[in-house]
Amino acid sequence: MNNFKFWSPTEFIFGRNTVNRVGQLIKKWGGTKVLVHYGGQSAVKSGLLADIEKCLQNDFIEYVKLGGVQPNPLDTLVYKGIDLCRNENVNFILAVGGGSVIDSAKAIAAGVPYAGDFWNFFDRTVTINKALPVATVLTIPAAGSEGSDSMVITKTKGGLKRGAGSSQLRPVFSILDPSLTFTLPANQTANGIADMMAHVMERYFSQTPAVELTDRLCEAILLAIIKEAPVVLREPDNYDARANIMWAGTVAHNGLCGVGREEDWATHGLEHELSALYDVPHGAGLSVMFPAWMQYVYTSGIDRFVQFATRVWGVEPADAKKDTALKGIKALKDFFSSLGLPVNFEQLGAKSADIDKLIATLKINSGDQFGAFRKLDMRDARTIYEIAAKG
Repeated sequence: MNNFKFWSPTEFIFGRNTVNRVGQLIKKWGGTKVLVHYGGQSAVKSGLLADIEKCLQNDFIEYVKLGGVQPNPLDTLVYKGIDLCRNENVNFILAVGGGSVIDSAKAIAAGVPYAGDFWNFFDRTVTINKALPVATVLTIPAAGSEGSDSMVITKTKGGLKRGAGSSQLRPVFSILDPSLTFTLPANQTANGIADMMAHVMERYFSQTPAVELTDRLCEAILLAIIKEAPVVLREPDNYDARANIMWAGTVAHNGLCGVGREEDWATHGLEHELSALYDVPHGAGLSVMFPAWMQYVYTSGIDRFVQFATRVWGVEPADAKKDTALKGIKALKDFFSSLGLPVNFEQLGAKSADIDKLIATLKINSGDQFGAFRKLDMRDARTIYEIAAKG
């Protein structure tokens, strides 16, 4: 196990009707003028936004609103949010939605006190040393942004999708009410499940030795998701199943599963190019790319893949490790298919003819090499995309 530093200060308020505490919590964390940041119309139609506004009014907290965050959030709305916060003297940001809304809120929070272009954080020419406090009311369990220090934004010009992070971006509090997810469409639920599983697997597939504890944590989260995923799709208003899925999404990406081990993140890099080019849901892209990545790299750490197959999927060990490993990869792929998720380019709406475009932007974003479980270059990436295209 490697040396590590772990710091996760977010206050989580979990359970039914916890959104009623939003005003008190904002006051506790020093908010006096709030930007309420949200996505499309679901928060409006459900009445959630009105409930939050009522709470803020009852606690005499001033606020302004900015909606319109879309999946794969864009830099254009971030710039608009930064200007709004500065003009209105906002000192606190409340994100109401899923990972895209929270990521957009984090980018705004980092951009407000910074004199330059916030995209410098994503070019990695500037470090985020200061940000407005961010809090969340989570409505889509998936990205884990409600407890993480990271964010992903797409730059409209050039279609570059990139991540950035800082301890300054961990939300000060996050409200998680599983009942808010009852009305999620099945495809959004499934996409979220693929996303949180990917966050675990990016950490699980590591060459770092002697990480039994975090291995077991990763496996436990995956096993819980695998058990509860069919339940939430079959019974959308099953509170207990929704609760387990919601908390799984949080602990999958708050950093705990990755302590003491080198993480990979190659599959996320490969997928970002798909969702940037085609504007497909991130989770759907990951359900295509993760089995393809596994199929390409498993021989570089076959014991790890055997462990994945036997501990997570209950595969009976075969005489040849290769057979066991491949059965585990197939089990993951079959699971994604059972949830209605895509597992090849055609199902995703991607095209093999665009692989050159994907490679071109991947090289801009990731450089000549990326990944850690196995170092990959652009030739490797091309082969993985070709595997993904066929499914």
